[in-house]
Amino acid sequence: QVQLVESGGGLVQAGGSLSLSCAASGRTFSGYAMGWFRQAPGKEREFVAAISRLGYSTYYADSVKGRFTISRDNYKNTVYLQMNSLKPEDTAVYYCAARKENTLPTMPARYDYWGQGTQVTVSS
Repeated sequence: QVQLVESGGGLVQAGGSLSLSCAASGRTFSGYAMGWFRQAPGKEREFVAAISRLGYSTYYADSVKGRFTISRDNYKNTVYLQMNSLKPEDTAVYYCAARKENTLPTMPARYDYWGQGTQVTVSS
């Protein structure tokens, strides 16, 4: 098993930046592909970005492509989400997730472990 704890959320004005972190503990972090998802009030959880076990492959939702960057540091057991040019529609609870298979699906059900989430609020 792996335990995930997100941090770095907060309130930011539109056009600003935030950096989220997700610290993992438990089994070998480099054995998991990692993803970021978000869920706004009244909406389904949606895919944001994912990264392969060693960081060679990444995949982004069209809505964040060019603005968000996912990365990982396997020595620190941490995955990051750098968010730039934030928009009010990016407001949501952001979750990190781990997947034992080294593929990058967009469906939440394909991920095995989840963190508790961190709130990101973008004001207009």
